[in-house]
Amino acid sequence: MLGSLFPKIHRVYEQSPSAAELECFACWLQEVGYTHVATCDHLFRLKQILEHAIEVVPDALVSADELHQAFGGYCTNTDRAGLYRGTERAYARFLATRGRLLVSKAPAGPFDLLLQEYRQYLTEVRGFTRSTIDQHLSTIGDFLGRVLRHGEQTSDLTAAHVERYVALRSREVSRQTLQHTVARLRAFLRLAFTRGVIRTPLDTIDTPRTYRGELPPRALDWCAVQRLLRSIDRTSPAGWRDYAILHLMAHYGLRPSEIVALTFDSFDWRAQTFDVEQRKTRSTLVLPLANRSVAILRGYLLRGRPASADPHLFLRLRCPAGSLQHTAVCDIFYKRARRSGLALDGYSSYCLRHAFAMRLLTRGVGVKAIGDLLGHRSLESTCVYLRLDTARLRSVALEVPCGSGRRTPS
Repeated sequence: MLGSLFPKIHRVYEQSPSAAELECFACWLQEVGYTHVATCDHLFRLKQILEHAIEVVPDALVSADELHQAFGGYCTNTDRAGLYRGTERAYARFLATRGRLLVSKAPAGPFDLLLQEYRQYLTEVRGFTRSTIDQHLSTIGDFLGRVLRHGEQTSDLTAAHVERYVALRSREVSRQTLQHTVARLRAFLRLAFTRGVIRTPLDTIDTPRTYRGELPPRALDWCAVQRLLRSIDRTSPAGWRDYAILHLMAHYGLRPSEIVALTFDSFDWRAQTFDVEQRKTRSTLVLPLANRSVAILRGYLLRGRPASADPHLFLRLRCPAGSLQHTAVCDIFYKRARRSGLALDGYSSYCLRHAFAMRLLTRGVGVKAIGDLLGHRSLESTCVYLRLDTARLRSVALEVPCGSGRRTPS
């Protein structure tokens, strides 16, 4: 591998005391999708580290702290600090995949054991997904850390602690978010009393009241959607990828998780259709591809997608090449909204799904059909996307009759 990567100076690497380690690292970099240039750059920097800062024996364990200190000596120059830290992260991942990375454990917090047991309960008894479990644990960890003073135990919890925390959170989040916080608190406090962790039942908590339709419409005006898409510069691979992603969200109402799950097998180019694995209903939706969408996707494949054997349609542009996470789609929207110069503060990528739903509604499509396209289990979920647009109503308002019999515009 070293000979093919460095055909002219391969002897410099092959005669290095760390040649075996560099060879293994080079093979791993190629396997996980690093480009030829990135692989050579990482090997060049690691060779310096292994020969002058730290001695690593093949197959031996390496301390993460020692590794960080060794790379730190080459990070005094701010211009190259990011490059060496990038090599450090890549080498640490390589060591971790081989079971050779020793990570020093942080000192256990006062509630770590309790949270670990609660995680096991949420996983095995409640059957929650990983993301839901993380949300529950985040709320409970924040609750215990903020209300219990030094020296207090969970058995010291009282209703005053709960009330104080809810009051604190009510000043930090919306009532909709506070509803979720209260629900997580109830679940934890109910279990804590059942298992004797707290002395009295504390799960009777008033939840904030919310009303359907109380928030303004989240749908972005369709003209604004078009201006956002037109503002994306498609002279770069990133521009083509981001344009294709946001186009699919706006014109087909896809979720970020559904976008990143698309593969080459999802598309039937001859029939101009593609399959969407809807995450919430766990069903497959077959959608037609418009000619405009076909042209955009082909442009992305020719000019934006890096060469990779990964079957996913949308990939990271930075090494190592691989599929995107659903959070990356949200980041793409924020980046493109910021660069567009449009007044999109407070909007998220989901405003494109809302815009898709509102566009169908204005064209006379039924709510049930819209819900099926969006992948909703109930009409109630679809109605959240179709909140009353008062601005649209004002544009079609009738004149109000006056007492004199004359009619004036409202």
